[in-house]
Amino acid sequence: MSKKVGKIAIVTDDPGWHGRQLTAALLERGFQSEYTSLSDCAMQIGAHDELKFPGFSELPDGVFVRGIAGGSLEQVIVRLDILHALMDINVPVFNTPRAIERTVDKPLTSLLLYRAGLPTPRTWICESYKHAIQVLNDHCQHDEQLVLKPLFGSQGQNLHLVSKKTGLIHDERFAGIYYLQEFIEPADADYCDFRVFVVDGVAIAAMARRSEHWITNRAQGAACERIQLDHDIEQLAVKACETLNIDYAGVDLLRDREGRYYIIEVNSIPAWYGLQGVVEFNIANRLIDAFLKRLSSSNTLKLCTNE
Repeated sequence: MSKKVGKIAIVTDDPGWHGRQLTAALLERGFQSEYTSLSDCAMQIGAHDELKFPGFSELPDGVFVRGIAGGSLEQVIVRLDILHALMDINVPVFNTPRAIERTVDKPLTSLLLYRAGLPTPRTWICESYKHAIQVLNDHCQHDEQLVLKPLFGSQGQNLHLVSKKTGLIHDERFAGIYYLQEFIEPADADYCDFRVFVVDGVAIAAMARRSEHWITNRAQGAACERIQLDHDIEQLAVKACETLNIDYAGVDLLRDREGRYYIIEVNSIPAWYGLQGVVEFNIANRLIDAFLKRLSSSNTLKLCTNE
């Protein structure tokens, strides 16, 4: 008797290169996959609770979250509810919705890292313009600067560097919330940060991102350079992921002029195109191996076998 081949949902609205990498890694291991947008899924709650996944006659054997499209707060909540509902019926989700919630919400990330004793820049969050301008005045006495960030954002978009000279910048995309973080002066002449990729509790690779601009994301033009993992950044990245209880992540760090590292961000849906260009192994293979380990431990794994 032939058991059916396991089928995985890759959650994304834009598969692109990353989707193809994951699909190929799954296929090499005997798994079919289907790209799925959470905006196309549905829940039915009644006599028999049901979740509808386009492209699946039955629920997927597991879900790999590669991307969740932006939307209204209500839309994002429902999309995460779908992932929570899957986990409640023992369908493995990687990363878990709780981990995504902890990391997409930048204030919560900062708070959890700080309370765990991990180095992260001083941060102020408020709704009041009066409070925000007071923070700016108190902490930018001379030439100091603060970074004004959106609560939900990625790839270095919509960041502003503010000072007493510039004043606060009004950005409607920030939805009336001021998220201000101290600006870490770079250790070197150029601007540089570090991305550490952690999978299943292990830091597998790291790179430096260098730019002439203070925003050092690859998507904003920074050059990627492979670096050897040293003990300090490796331990910080791994501890950050343990604190947030996350399956895989891209952890971003900065080093100040005194050589101290600060955790800037933990990305629960990290891209790895730039990192793949500077390492010799296939990152998607590492991700899928960790994902399938999760499926195996959940006893939902359906391999292609003959009896």
